Amino acid sequence: MTSAAVPLTRKLYLAPLLLGAWAAAVAVAPTLAVKLALAAPAVLLPLSVWTLELPPRWIACFFAAALLLPPLPIAWGDSGPHPSLWFAALGLAAGVFSLNRWNVPLSGLNAALLAFLTVLLFSIAPAAFYSGPAIAGNSLVRVGLFAIGVYVFFFTAHGPGAATDPWASLRRLFWVAVAAALFACIDFYFQFPAPAGYGAQFVWLDSGVYRRAQGLFYEASTLGNFCAFFLVMIAVAIARPRAETPVSRIALALGGAVFLAAMVLSYSRSSVLNVLTALSVLAWLNRKRIRLLRLVVVLIPGAAAAAWLIWNLLPQFVEMYWLRLSASAVYLTTATEGVLSGRVASWRILMAWIAAHPWQAWLGLGYKTLPYTDYLGAPVVGDNMYLTTIVETGVLGLAALVWLCVAILRSSARAARAADPTRSFLGTWILCFWAGQMVQMLSGDLLTYWRVLPLYFWVLALAVRP
Repeated sequence: MTSAAVPLTRKLYLAPLLLGAWAAAVAVAPTLAVKLALAAPAVLLPLSVWTLELPPRWIACFFAAALLLPPLPIAWGDSGPHPSLWFAALGLAAGVFSLNRWNVPLSGLNAALLAFLTVLLFSIAPAAFYSGPAIAGNSLVRVGLFAIGVYVFFFTAHGPGAATDPWASLRRLFWVAVAAALFACIDFYFQFPAPAGYGAQFVWLDSGVYRRAQGLFYEASTLGNFCAFFLVMIAVAIARPRAETPVSRIALALGGAVFLAAMVLSYSRSSVLNVLTALSVLAWLNRKRIRLLRLVVVLIPGAAAAAWLIWNLLPQFVEMYWLRLSASAVYLTTATEGVLSGRVASWRILMAWIAAHPWQAWLGLGYKTLPYTDYLGAPVVGDNMYLTTIVETGVLGLAALVWLCVAILRSSARAARAADPTRSFLGTWILCFWAGQMVQMLSGDLLTYWRVLPLYFWVLALAVRP
């Protein structure tokens, strides 16, 4: 054998030797988590190459992972890292590889999104000053998670991520969402072990204590908000001609039953208020159309069928949920503290701090620091997007949030009046939902729901893109 053939022979044997060593390492790994970590490249590398072949693919993969996968069983942060973050990183790479396809005009909505994100970034400085570098680092991570939704918007509306067939993309997203909501219903019925970092939210019944439905999300409120989003979509679709909706009437009915059941099992009252607000806006938009009657005729039997099914499966839960809703309406003004589940006490703490420290309130204490810092004496969960925003990011942060909400409403209203049926449908959907979202923000920090917020911004991007 010649000297030139020896290196070639070694190269031929090197690949199978490395593969064999890799397989052996996976086989002898002591725990399942280590085995999965060692075997992950076999799936991630080809999947990453396939994802990067077409820029919009990472968004579809991100949505599927965010809705259908639990966090990884790795001790990192409040919960393990989520697989969808891998696709977010691929999306950043896809944007860098396609820089020549970006065209971001100066508009009110674009400026509002960037202004709010900029305020969140600047709030990291007071977070480090008041709460220390560790909490400031967590705050920076939270800003990064919110930025995923902003990036999805710009990537879709003004970058290489524009969907060539929005109707087909919406159909796939709809069925992925139905699967996520259906799992949440099954999860509640069987009470599967919760994923890492779940919210300790329970319902006490005579038959036992049950964890509120949350599916694969971190908490039940996220599930309720997610279901409200698609229930609004279904209502908008029913109010329009069949040709101007992404899925059939049968699919809308089946999906509506699943989303309604999941929202009820999440035990979220604010999500119901979100949907009612959105339906009110939709009714106003369709006040001169006969299709509004069709909307009522279809929604009421569908809601009744879903309620009947849940009643037969979980009668005690439905009775308790109905009592909770009715008591909330009756005692809202006379027993506000009990109705709002202790939120008023937290709001008093935050408002007292604003009154005592008006100058500090101009800059805030740092984004998403209140649940972790002892600066106010003890951690506080604000459960009010407007109030926590002014405490954490200051007056400028609240102004940026209001500007963002107004810009979303204006842009979606403009799209709702468009002649193109696709833009009109998407604009009406996001207009109605965001009106409900602004009401629900009074009792929840909804912009921290980073796994579903990109969905909302994606629909907004499809509605307003040039």
